[in-house]
Amino acid sequence: MENFYFFTPTKIYFGKNEETKVGKIIKDLIVNKVLIVYGGGSIVKNGLLEKVKSLLDKEGIPHIEFGGITPNPELKKVREGIQFGIKNNVDFVLAIGGGSVLDAAKDISHGIANPDDDVWEYRTTSKKPAKTLKKGAILTLSAAGSEMSNSSVITNTDINKKSGFVSDLNRMDFSILNPELTYTVSKYQTGCGATDIAMHSIERYFALGEESGLTDDICLSIVKNAFKYGKQCYDNPTDYNARANMMWAGSLSHNGLTGCGRTFLLTVHQLEHALSGLYPEVAHGAGLAALWCSWARYVYKSNISRWVNYARKVWDIDPSLPDEEAILEGIKKQEEYYKSVSMPIGLKELNIKESDLEKLALLTTNNKNRVIPGYKNLAYEDVLEIFRMAFNR
Repeated sequence: MENFYFFTPTKIYFGKNEETKVGKIIKDLIVNKVLIVYGGGSIVKNGLLEKVKSLLDKEGIPHIEFGGITPNPELKKVREGIQFGIKNNVDFVLAIGGGSVLDAAKDISHGIANPDDDVWEYRTTSKKPAKTLKKGAILTLSAAGSEMSNSSVITNTDINKKSGFVSDLNRMDFSILNPELTYTVSKYQTGCGATDIAMHSIERYFALGEESGLTDDICLSIVKNAFKYGKQCYDNPTDYNARANMMWAGSLSHNGLTGCGRTFLLTVHQLEHALSGLYPEVAHGAGLAALWCSWARYVYKSNISRWVNYARKVWDIDPSLPDEEAILEGIKKQEEYYKSVSMPIGLKELNIKESDLEKLALLTTNNKNRVIPGYKNLAYEDVLEIFRMAFNR
């Protein structure tokens, strides 16, 4: 096990009706004015926004709203939110939504606190935010894990580039997780969520490093449970126990726990960021599903022992099967799982153009100037071959 740094300062309020505490939680943080950040309006239709506003009013906390955050949140919208927050002298950002809303809120918090910075530079240079506003979240979609993570991902549509950055200042001060708020999430988005949750730990399991015992067991348990409860949520959207377990798996999968003692890589995420950067209509989880099995088939021979352990522990592959057969059977079962929750297993299902495959490989490798590290390093030619394999599924 390698040396590691583990930090999770976010306070979690988990369970039924926990969102009713939001006013008192924010009041205890000594806040003057709140910027409520949200997405496409579902929280307006279902009454959650009005409920939160009334809870803030009850505690005498001034607030303003900034809606319209899209999936794969856009830099131009984040910049708009920053200027809106500065103009209105807010000192707290409350995100209500899923990972896209939470990620946008993180960058808005940084931009308001550092008005001379351009938040895109946090991704393209060594510059990082010197400070940030206090911020919190009410989660309505289990997927990205942004409620406890130290990362934030946004898209610069001017250059079709989706990019993230890591900083402890990305951590929420608190996150409220009521599984009941995810009951109305569509089957498709539930499938996307289960894929993303599992992938955060799958990618950490296959990151560089020696065997890491306890961390590996925690990691694979979260993967297995994300798949299990994700399917239960897909089949029965109002199953509280399934929604609760899926939600908690999402938080644990991306708060750093499943990577302790290993190198942080998220290789397939890098390919998917290029994909949904160029095709912003592609849901992140769907993009991951469309790429993962092709990536797996391309790289598994570089670490047979780790791959066979994954196949047998996550997919219960017959121990009598030879190692390589067991690995391929495990990959096949994961592909079948994706199909069972309406996820794509290839790029054609996402209407990706074959003529864009080279462009995707160039975006992933920064015009051939970047090699993605791993047990098998991925240069431009490797990345292009994975995209081709995924296109031909």
